[in-house]
Amino acid sequence: MQLKSLKLKFRRRIKRRQHQIEDLGSTTEASLEQNLFGQFGKFAQVWRFIAAWLLLFVLLLGSLVVQNQNLGSYFQRLQPIAGGRYVEGVEGSFTNANPLYASNDVDMTVSRLIFAGLFKVDANNNLTGDLAESWQVDDRDTTYTVRLRPNLVWQDGQKLTADDVAFTYHTIQNPDAQSPLNASWQNIEVTAVDARTITFKLANPLSSFIDTLTNGIVPAHLLRNIPASDLRSVRFNNSRPVGAGPFAWDAIQVSGTTPENAEVQVALKAFNGYWDGAPKLKSFVVHAFADQKAMVASYNRHELTAMAGLSEAPASVKGGGTIEHSLRLNAATMVFFKTSGGVLSDVNVRQGLIKSINRMSILKQLGYTTRPVDEALLRGQLGYNSAYVQAPYDINQAKLDFATAGWQTNKEGLLVKNGQTLKFQLYADDNPEYTKVAAELSKQWRAVGVQADVVLQSSEEFKTTLASHKYDAVLHGITIGSDPDVFVYWHSSQFDIRSVNRLNFSEYKSDAADGALQAGRSRVDPALRVIKYQPFLAAWQKDAPALGLYQPRYIYITRGEVYGLGDHAINSDIDRLANVNNWMIRTAQVTQ
Repeated sequence: MQLKSLKLKFRRRIKRRQHQIEDLGSTTEASLEQNLFGQFGKFAQVWRFIAAWLLLFVLLLGSLVVQNQNLGSYFQRLQPIAGGRYVEGVEGSFTNANPLYASNDVDMTVSRLIFAGLFKVDANNNLTGDLAESWQVDDRDTTYTVRLRPNLVWQDGQKLTADDVAFTYHTIQNPDAQSPLNASWQNIEVTAVDARTITFKLANPLSSFIDTLTNGIVPAHLLRNIPASDLRSVRFNNSRPVGAGPFAWDAIQVSGTTPENAEVQVALKAFNGYWDGAPKLKSFVVHAFADQKAMVASYNRHELTAMAGLSEAPASVKGGGTIEHSLRLNAATMVFFKTSGGVLSDVNVRQGLIKSINRMSILKQLGYTTRPVDEALLRGQLGYNSAYVQAPYDINQAKLDFATAGWQTNKEGLLVKNGQTLKFQLYADDNPEYTKVAAELSKQWRAVGVQADVVLQSSEEFKTTLASHKYDAVLHGITIGSDPDVFVYWHSSQFDIRSVNRLNFSEYKSDAADGALQAGRSRVDPALRVIKYQPFLAAWQKDAPALGLYQPRYIYITRGEVYGLGDHAINSDIDRLANVNNWMIRTAQVTQ
């Protein structure tokens, strides 16, 4: 009975619990219906409000990002930075980096990068100290004292002193060394006074002497014990050169099996011990090619940063970031008339030839802007005087000059005298620019009855023609530089067979010119030099030994901008490297 009563109580308790659970479920369901699901209908009424707030949040976030980028660009600029590998293509072959012997384009390029001179030209083509800190000349203008910079070192870590400078010039003066610089250093006494001081004592004053102190200095501690007669062939020259310039020797790679396809790559690395600080470029490679065609092909394969020595920019390299730098040379392109014999020995014929040429039409064909050349000195150069320019273009006056010389026009329109036609051969280097200029000259002379036959030669053939003076006239460019000393081109001693270079291509001889040229170069005072050169300029104008045309340019092709290079006047091809230690080719965003 008691057990039955317990079971009934347990069942009633379970039923109560079930009723409680059912009541709780009903209550919960009603609450959910009222408080959650019942609100879904209201959500549709506010979704636009919520979407607007979300959109506003996204816009604010985007504005913040854009503002941050704009502020960053405001305080940052794309700037050139140090580093990078520079590869310059040059036509020619590499044989000798030693500055005592380097003569072709490739050798001089490598030599200029490795070796430093006492002086160099800067980016504005002004002479400035390289290894030299200062210089002075005595009252007689014959003794120059040069002071070296302190703490100069060679690329092998040894100290560079005045003893190295004296050794360099004594070696040049030694005929056994066979340096092509020898002729310029005769009768000059070079003395190392102390570790940083060198004196140069000249027999006579020479106004342009300081400009000759730009050749590279070589290390005495590496070359002193080598006989001078053996210096041309030592390994130092082409596999182990040590200089004090901005770049040091790294490696050399030779490829090709024949002279026609031979290529040489000379790799140089930045020299941290250079007196002006390590160059900005990490490395510089001089890539020598046997011909321009191979060099251009390599450039188009993006293997080169730059190309040097082209007479004009090939169409295949234009565009695509290529920049054509036009560096005006302090040089003169002229037609040199051989005055010592033949039909061109008559001054009236030469004057007639000059007056027959419209130089402006020739300059227009060049494809670049430059300055005309109208006397023996360049416009803007010390001593230049517009009162002594050559005769202007004047066809009628030209005909009178030819008539004065006895030449008359026949029915074919040619000038004849004693049954002979007025004709001569005009020699020129076979390159695109000279080909165009020579053709235009011949055309204009033909218009007045003169037959000028153009003879185009390869560079090697033309060099032989110049050296032998076997021509009637030559179209050629001469380097003048910033100093007006043009003695080697116009003094009568400079076409003598015993002359070293025979650079008086016109074989011009004038007592008045000789005296003025000698006087002008032996004075240091600029004002006095101007006065001394006037008789030379007057004689040159009257005698007409040459037809001045224009200042040529040096083309330098680069892939993109080379910061620090710039387009500026240079004295010679190698002066393109005047500021090479400051060149940069890489860029980055830099905070200001």
